[in-house]
Amino acid sequence: MDLISSIILMAPQDGEGGNPLVSFLPLILIILVFYMFFIRPQMKKQKDLRKYRESLQKGDKIITIGGIHGKIVEVQDRTFTIEVEGQNRLKIEKSAAAMDGASENLGDKR
Repeated sequence: MDLISSIILMAPQDGEGGNPLVSFLPLILIILVFYMFFIRPQMKKQKDLRKYRESLQKGDKIITIGGIHGKIVEVQDRTFTIEVEGQNRLKIEKSAAAMDGASENLGDKR
């Protein structure tokens, strides 16, 4: 934060000529920090989730975003058919498959 405050203090005062880039430097730094800490990680997370959903295949155990645990028995273009407890089958959208610890939470408890 010392760097940002020193840059702001170094900005030309009213009536002084100076480099216009220096007056926009704090704004540029804020945008850069926002991108590096918020936008880029979110884009990476979305990319990883999309790859995970595309890699799911028959026999994989998943958890839906609604919390339903099941095993994939059929894969279509946009949907999965999963088998849940009691041999019941549910058809769900691929976008409903959650990535959060599916393999860790399911294990072989069934």
